[in-house]
Amino acid sequence: MAMCSSFCPHLPNHFGGRPAYSFPTKPLSFLSRLSLLKHPMLHPKNLIKSGYGFSTFDDVHSFLFEWCDVTVWNRTKSKCDPLISLGAKYKLSPEEVAASCDVTFAMLADPESAVDVALGKHGAANGMSSGKGYVDVSTVDGATSKLISGHIKSTGASFLEASCDKSLYEIAAPLLDVMGKSRFYLGDVGNGAAMKLVVNMIMGSMMASFSEGLLLTEKIGLDPKVLVEVVSQGAISAPMYSVKGPSMIQSLYPTAFPLKHQQKDLRLALGLAESVSQSTPIAAAANELYKVAKSHGLSDEDFSAVIEALKPKLQQ
Repeated sequence: MAMCSSFCPHLPNHFGGRPAYSFPTKPLSFLSRLSLLKHPMLHPKNLIKSGYGFSTFDDVHSFLFEWCDVTVWNRTKSKCDPLISLGAKYKLSPEEVAASCDVTFAMLADPESAVDVALGKHGAANGMSSGKGYVDVSTVDGATSKLISGHIKSTGASFLEASCDKSLYEIAAPLLDVMGKSRFYLGDVGNGAAMKLVVNMIMGSMMASFSEGLLLTEKIGLDPKVLVEVVSQGAISAPMYSVKGPSMIQSLYPTAFPLKHQQKDLRLALGLAESVSQSTPIAAAANELYKVAKSHGLSDEDFSAVIEALKPKLQQ
């Protein structure tokens, strides 16, 4: 189920591009270009976050701790309560909060939700105008990004794909530095969405292969806990294995990234590959595994629950 919210921090004059202090884990930001934002300042006065997913609480929390005045919105208001208790304000719709802010951030679960929150009734686009910017951090296909960007640009506002013109990239940079540990400017709109899909395609395939390794280790009489340790010391070491491995061994899947969203990203990545005639058999096989897991009611579990699809009880 997609969660939608908004936040709008008021940035003080001393706000710079470097966070006051670092956070242990932050996502990467991939950025693409569409249009020119004619804005005299290198930092916006206000920001809205429209539509949030599972990493966004930390993002908004980071803005609050960067001395920003934040406004939030969610279709389920109670989901905003933790942020409101920390000092965030609340608006009734993306349109209302976008109308009062200079830069709008959007982070939605899927293309349909991204379009609805941006372009639907009381969507953020209705509150956009010349001099404002819209930053889309959703994981969607390039066509969806171009659709949203076209409507945003028609209001006189600018569009930055994260999931723009470099002037909006520079304006948004201090905000992105709070949200993520690194940012990459990738050029034309659609490139950011494509890069994010490729990264998530790799991640989903890695998790599927790791799941096979854990189960094979156990099946041949070895300790899967030792496998996690061995992998962490080798050339294929990845934080994902060390973080997810111990809970997977216990058949526990606390949701950080829902399995249904991982499968959605694999589906979109396969569509992208098909559009350029690129063979992706490993990702295709992984996608089928996630579909099996979904069919057994694991959609809302963490994507590491894909391991359950490989266990005999689900293969019968």
